[in-house]
Amino acid sequence: MSERVALVTGSTSGIGAAIARRLAREGYAVALHGRRPADAGRTMAAELPGASYHQADLGDEAATRGLVAAVVKQHGRLDVLINNAGEAVRIPHADLKAATPAVWRRMLDINLIAPFVLVAEAEPALRKSAESGRPAAIVNIGTHAGARPKGASIPYATAKAGLHHATRLLALALGPAIRVNCVAPGLVETPMGADWPEATALWATKSAMRRPARPEDIADLVAALVANDYVTGEIVIADGGLNLT
Repeated sequence: MSERVALVTGSTSGIGAAIARRLAREGYAVALHGRRPADAGRTMAAELPGASYHQADLGDEAATRGLVAAVVKQHGRLDVLINNAGEAVRIPHADLKAATPAVWRRMLDINLIAPFVLVAEAEPALRKSAESGRPAAIVNIGTHAGARPKGASIPYATAKAGLHHATRLLALALGPAIRVNCVAPGLVETPMGADWPEATALWATKSAMRRPARPEDIADLVAALVANDYVTGEIVIADGGLNLT
């Protein structure tokens, strides 16, 4: 396993960092990614065996395409792609004027188009990985708001819903050499959700688990999908049972 390589986007904090550490424990050399030069990313890379850090703004198409090339150049291969990087904007759903075309374009660029571009760029390396006899793996990180009428804003939830459907379409297009799945968390204890007391209260009182997810909860689920050589095209909602209410 030590020669296998996983690229985890948005992996300097939160869910992405937890996924990177989890895959490193499974023996992967992890290519970490952040939007800007980051001491945290380099420090983390130094802590994980065989890891590297790569900077790219996924709102820039050229930088997005170059990210995969840089990882393959450094590590010589790519076996797993985790499309974790994303961006949310909080706008009341009824405030339609605030959801401007510029907001829509940003949400679609970061949460849907960039992951698709990364998959397209990674496909040759992932197919080469599958020649070893084991399918390569892609896991997209969506949101429970992509499956239910919830979320920080309509543009954000809609972009993630598009990522969910793209997951299914890609699973059909790329199988059997490459499996594509999606994990759709609800509220997670990260800096992004720390200043949302209403959501925290909702999960504490209404979800079956009575708490938000920890980043490690999501990382364990991602690792399970990476490890399984059969499951593909699935959207796994991980919201502690809030969807049951």
